Amino acid sequence: MKQLIYVLALLLMAVPAAADPAATRAINVVRAGTGKPALIYSPRLEKAAQAHANDMARRGFFAHEGSNGSAVSDRVSAQGYKWCFVAENIAKGQRDLAQVMQSWAKSKGHYRNMVHKDVREFGLARAKGNIWVMVLAGSC
Repeated sequence: MKQLIYVLALLLMAVPAAADPAATRAINVVRAGTGKPALIYSPRLEKAAQAHANDMARRGFFAHEGSNGSAVSDRVSAQGYKWCFVAENIAKGQRDLAQVMQSWAKSKGHYRNMVHKDVREFGLARAKGNIWVMVLAGSC
């Protein structure tokens, strides 16, 4: 695990936050360590992630449930994504992509979401106050 964190830090230093290529590289470094296939960046999943990040920032809360009671599955479906598996990682306070990816890689539940066998695509968003949301899914 320490080697993974070190590799993530090296790859992501000075990379702009939430840039598609940087985010894709970051998640796929984590997955490569487990032999899982690489993920594809999904604009629909990014929209679901951004909507939730913006909702939390605007309304001053931090939770997986949206201010309207929505779950990640609801937000992903609202974007027209036909999912069979969906998961969400949230974080607050990390200043850049490297920090948030390191935090999630160190967390058992977040890590499990990132390397889940049914995940094929992801989206990542950041809102004011360094609120981060990553949505991971597999379509049917």
